[in-house]
Amino acid sequence: MPMKGAGATHPPGRAAAHAGDRDADGRGADSAPADSGHPVLSIVVPMYDEEDNVLPLATQVQAAMAASPWSWELILVDDGSADRTAERIREAVASSPDRVAAVLLRRRFGQTAAMQAGIDRARGNVLATMDGDLQNNPHDIVRMVRRLLDEDLDLLVGWRRERKDNFWLRRLPSRLANRLIGAVTGIDLHDYGCSLKIYRSAVLREVRLYGEMHRFIPTWMATVTAPARIREEQVSHFPRVHGKSKYGLSRTLKVLLDLLSMYFFVRFRASPGHFFGRIGLACAAVGLGALGWLAWLKLGEGAAIANRPLLLFGVLMLVIGVQFICTGIVTEMLARTYFEAGGVRTYLVRETLGAGMPAGAEAGPGVGPGVGPIQEPR
Repeated sequence: MPMKGAGATHPPGRAAAHAGDRDADGRGADSAPADSGHPVLSIVVPMYDEEDNVLPLATQVQAAMAASPWSWELILVDDGSADRTAERIREAVASSPDRVAAVLLRRRFGQTAAMQAGIDRARGNVLATMDGDLQNNPHDIVRMVRRLLDEDLDLLVGWRRERKDNFWLRRLPSRLANRLIGAVTGIDLHDYGCSLKIYRSAVLREVRLYGEMHRFIPTWMATVTAPARIREEQVSHFPRVHGKSKYGLSRTLKVLLDLLSMYFFVRFRASPGHFFGRIGLACAAVGLGALGWLAWLKLGEGAAIANRPLLLFGVLMLVIGVQFICTGIVTEMLARTYFEAGGVRTYLVRETLGAGMPAGAEAGPGVGPGVGPIQEPR
């Protein structure tokens, strides 16, 4: 489904162009084997309390990827599950250590952090993400990767046109949220919430995920690539059989707050002073106007102004304006410096397993492709 602002397509062939690239901070690992001639595909699946879905998911992915012409790996990320998800992941790795890898986080950090942990562990120059609840169909992956490469896209988003979820609790809120996000961001997609997405790793690694950013990945990707290189494709969707959904109406407020935050960074990330400056200048203008009027009354007519509420209001608005201009810029710039320039991780890895990683190895500097030193969040 074409997006707003779609332009001319580009010639294919960028698929393996970034093989061997590595980001400046050492996180990138778009390392396709030199003799393959094809992209390596990494499939990242964050999981939380999905013990009954781990082994069936691994089996389905391996069956689906039998049709893949590319080498591939499956990365299962346990987001500090309270059940036996980690144990089941270990079993999946043990059954196919050359294909399946695992990242087990120390505690629950959230879906976005778990997804970022898997991305950091991934070695492919094409990357797929999907949910671990068996509602996504792994057989859609090969078809979507082919389209990403053939049309030279940077992101292909799944569209669950026939969702098998509760209408009032899941589908209706999601539909309203998708329209709101599209109206605010200008990126017209039917299903922002679908976890089944295919990325070009070199582009995705330009975006650092934290907070609840996984809901707005297409918008964040549009800050580092042309919106014309982002498309969507219809995918299958199945009803949940095991476990229970971790989301409901309670996430509505979070989505709205995250949307405001995302809108700020997308529009004003290069010049945050413009956002706070507009508010600050408006407040300061009101305050200066009030104080100017009082000064005219005092100097021109000799009226008493000390007991007038307008005096306090004018001073207050002027102070608020200065605070918006100064404090807002400083705090927002510090936040972005903290997450992006400081190399701080939003998760902590307990251990990594499989796909070339010796069992029981502790995560640390230089352990595993694309994994750098891990720091405690401050």
